[in-house]
Amino acid sequence: MVAAIVVAEAAVLLLRPKERYPVVEADPRAYFSRSELDRAVNFRNGQLWLYGGRTAVELGIVILAVRYAPRDGRRPALTGAAAAAAITLATTAAALPLRAAARQRAKDVGLVTQSWGGWAADTAKSTAIAGVLAAGGGALLVVGMRRFGRDWWAPGAAAVAGFAVLFSYLGPVLLDPVFNRFTPLAAGETRDDVLDLARKAGVEVGEVYEVDASRRTTAANAYVTGLGHTKRVVLYDTLLKDFTPAETRLVVAHELGHVKFKDVPGGLLWLALVAPLGTLVVARATERLARPGTTAVPAAVLSLALVAPALTLISNQLSRAVERRADDFALRMTGEPDAMVGFERRITVQNVGDPDPPGWQQLLMGTHPTTMERIGQALAATGP
Repeated sequence: MVAAIVVAEAAVLLLRPKERYPVVEADPRAYFSRSELDRAVNFRNGQLWLYGGRTAVELGIVILAVRYAPRDGRRPALTGAAAAAAITLATTAAALPLRAAARQRAKDVGLVTQSWGGWAADTAKSTAIAGVLAAGGGALLVVGMRRFGRDWWAPGAAAVAGFAVLFSYLGPVLLDPVFNRFTPLAAGETRDDVLDLARKAGVEVGEVYEVDASRRTTAANAYVTGLGHTKRVVLYDTLLKDFTPAETRLVVAHELGHVKFKDVPGGLLWLALVAPLGTLVVARATERLARPGTTAVPAAVLSLALVAPALTLISNQLSRAVERRADDFALRMTGEPDAMVGFERRITVQNVGDPDPPGWQQLLMGTHPTTMERIGQALAATGP
């Protein structure tokens, strides 16, 4: 495990931006009222406790699955597929009350617009998709174990990297439309800004889409997804409706920064570098946890659940670094640090986010710089 962590850290050092972006220390109280800060902290702390409870419940289900794993039987691949699908369904069902409680709290602060029926339908769809994918993964795992013995981790690592690329390519066109409607950004000021910024930056943007996020939430966001022909920038309709043209232009420039610096392929490269040793650790842990004569799938799931958090913590370092670079790119492309300060304040309030979470939370779970760090980066760009 130590070797896997060392390789993961080395991969971050190899792939992270080499530049250092200055940040001015800023006081949250200068940008947020006491009521806004208290509301965010109370909401996020409660959600964190529910998330922790949900994780404990799901881990408990997986431990029980290892303890009561079915015997391999005559068709071990089929047994493995059934075990993986059953674990997916059982963990989802067991954690459902906690998910519902978290959703109700989000509804209470105005973040949720979707009906309970709509939420139930989305949950059913996502669980069905996850169950099918888990069954396929379980079957492939058993086939790999039987074909390659203790060395199954090597083709397993290749499969992890390959499927990550495949899902990055196909996800935007096959999976995302199951849950949302995506429409090309209509002609107008925002689209003109996208094309102008892309031209200035020398970026091949692919397509820019608006997604109907408002049917579920009042939160605003934007992201880059896809590879090759499926590469795209996606803007929430809440972002386009609730934020000024200057703020939206800044967000678009940030997302174009991810495209310019190939951050999605960079993340996949990090995974490919880490996968061999990570999969080896999972394989050896699976050997220790699996009960003789039973399918090893539950043990593999538990091993992955124990190994993944450490690697995710390290990958978050890379994520935060490329987000800082994209912020710097947006500031240079737009020359509007005041718009960034205003945007960060408004989106944090709208999304009921904690602008300055405790250091341990940011270290363990932060995929982006904190709001105050991003405001500080914008302030540094304004000069003396």
